[in-house]
Amino acid sequence: MSSCRLLCLLALAFCPGSVSAEHRRLSPENLLVITAATEETEGFQRFMRTAREFNYTVKVVGLGEEWKGGDVARTVGGGQKVRWLKKELLKHSEEKELVIMFVDSYDVIFASGPMELLSKFSRLGHKVVFSAEGFCWPDQRLASKYPEVRSGKRYLNSGGFIGFAPELSAIVQQWKYKDNDDDQLFYTKIYLNKTQRTKFNMTLDHRSLIFQNLNGAVDEVVLKFERAKVRARNVAYDTLPVVIHGNGPTKLQLNYLANYVPTAWTFENQCGICDDDLLFFNDVPDEEMPLVYVAVFIEHPTPFMEEFLDRLTTLNYPTARIRLFIHNNVVYHERHIQKFWELHRSLFPGAVLVGPEENLQEGKARHMAVEACKKDPDCDYYFSIDSDVALTNPDTLRILIEENKSVIAPMLSKHGKLWSNFWGALSPEGYYSRSEDYIEIVQAKRIGLWNVPYISQAYLIKGSVLRTKLSQVSMYMDEGMDPDMVFCRNIRDQGIFMFVSNRDEFGRLLASSNFNTSRLHPDMWQIFDNPVDWKEKYVHENYSKIFEDETKFVEQPCPDVYWFPAFSDKMCDQLVETMEDNGKWSGGKHKDERLAGGYENVPTVDIHMNQIGFEKEWLKFLKEYIVPVTEKLYPGYYPRAQAIMNFVVRYRPDEQPFLRPHHDSSTFTINIALNRKNIDYEGGGCRFLRYNCKVESPRKGWSFMHPGRLTHYHEGLPVTKGTRYIMVSFVDP
Repeated sequence: MSSCRLLCLLALAFCPGSVSAEHRRLSPENLLVITAATEETEGFQRFMRTAREFNYTVKVVGLGEEWKGGDVARTVGGGQKVRWLKKELLKHSEEKELVIMFVDSYDVIFASGPMELLSKFSRLGHKVVFSAEGFCWPDQRLASKYPEVRSGKRYLNSGGFIGFAPELSAIVQQWKYKDNDDDQLFYTKIYLNKTQRTKFNMTLDHRSLIFQNLNGAVDEVVLKFERAKVRARNVAYDTLPVVIHGNGPTKLQLNYLANYVPTAWTFENQCGICDDDLLFFNDVPDEEMPLVYVAVFIEHPTPFMEEFLDRLTTLNYPTARIRLFIHNNVVYHERHIQKFWELHRSLFPGAVLVGPEENLQEGKARHMAVEACKKDPDCDYYFSIDSDVALTNPDTLRILIEENKSVIAPMLSKHGKLWSNFWGALSPEGYYSRSEDYIEIVQAKRIGLWNVPYISQAYLIKGSVLRTKLSQVSMYMDEGMDPDMVFCRNIRDQGIFMFVSNRDEFGRLLASSNFNTSRLHPDMWQIFDNPVDWKEKYVHENYSKIFEDETKFVEQPCPDVYWFPAFSDKMCDQLVETMEDNGKWSGGKHKDERLAGGYENVPTVDIHMNQIGFEKEWLKFLKEYIVPVTEKLYPGYYPRAQAIMNFVVRYRPDEQPFLRPHHDSSTFTINIALNRKNIDYEGGGCRFLRYNCKVESPRKGWSFMHPGRLTHYHEGLPVTKGTRYIMVSFVDP
């Protein structure tokens, strides 16, 4: 192969002899991109970012001017763009070697660079090429006048076109209409005029070689993942378009594609939109940190409320730079708000608390909170957080602020589930639709910053955006729509991008549908719905260390008797309080109510788990937390984690101070101390007769575990003062 032919193939994909002289001279230095924009929206900034990434030279017309071109998103218009272009192209009308491409900006991204663009323009072999689509807009009556095509889209779209400067200038100089007349109709009539079409050597990009209009073609476009990059591919025509245009109702699909094309996203560097300018506050004094209005919404009964409120005080952010607003619409949670306020009111001067007595609807409460930030010129950010968010990363506020986005949410999901606080796509009706990458983002298999159409439950908004683009928008209230849907729709309608970040681990969402506030301590019943939060609250802080250092966190006071941390203090206290609140201790009139099969060799004063409706939860605890310890300490035995006898025993000197010697009806027994010796009671303990071994100083929250019915004949030693409580379970009877 000759060097001439090789260079030609690389640059133009053609032999020099097969193209015109003009096409032979194509080079990036002779390419100018012109776009129109009146303001630097996020869509415009995205367009310019992609242009910079591929080294396009871009001229912007219209910046700072008032838009008079009509509502082109809903009806005809756009003629103002042609007027601007007409003036600009007069400067280049004699530059025969200059190639000019005009594209819209708010809904356009580049997917490749000038060399590929010019090569494909050359391959089409015409002096002017317009993009094509499957709809005849704005005048359907003109459809029959279009030339037939064997393959591809038939109709002209004016959102993107490319050509030599003299020809394009001659075309647009024919414009003599009003700013709100339709630009696409103007170009269409020129193209349909066979004389003009021939004169200007015009064609359409029928097979999306250069331009990909998404309207009516969403199903044709997929992401093509390669090791070094990601491209949008038209599978209908097997092409890799250079310009992607989210025209019509397909802007959300463009946002999805723009998460990948073009970015630094590769399989080695799995990052969505990661190249924006970040803010950093590492060396900023506390008093100079941005002022954040933090709005908390408690709209329904929510588990682990105390923990939620406590996290507000542990954010790694100066509380002097926080203005707190709390809307509590739940009477049950008034006690939690009151306790929080009594402990921490000094941290949040000027806080606003709105309780259920105000009878303020959710939409109005959210409106009230965001308006406070809008009206305060010093409010830098507005952070909204719902009560079912467990925000476990104390740096969340700093991280979100540093991302420097108008609207951004931390990615949160329910533990072990795909339910999250964002949607990757919308249905045509504006409701949830699963995007291709939704699961990968939720499961953190793809990491980055993602442009999405819906966020909820926790998000940060720039105060400057609230006071400009959103100043006249009622963000949460619309008859017949939930506040979150109204909020996201209004953000989208203003052309503001919403992002969700999974670059960091922020926390999780709580499940609250089964939360029963009629119980004394309803969080205890959350082991199924919210297992991570349940563990953090109710399992001993050193439990996991059993599996790291058995010698330090497991003791063996008697042969085959083990002692290890199991319950937190809070679990011990709440279990005792729940039993005392129930009050149906055996030995009296309630003796027959507590048993559901099985029997006790030596009756005790007790309340069984089935009496308080905690049987399933207890068996779950046995399976999740006791079985792993059993398998570790009794090698070769694999528990079934079945138990009928699960109860709290109460010992008192004047009631039942001790137990006579007996065997338990179990393969093994666990026995968890629920209060402290020498503080809550004196005496007590357990003696294993066969080994003449006593355990007299049980630790609160620690569990004995010993074999049951055959070897470990034992007795309960007398309690001499106070009240002792223990949790007993006969496992695998």
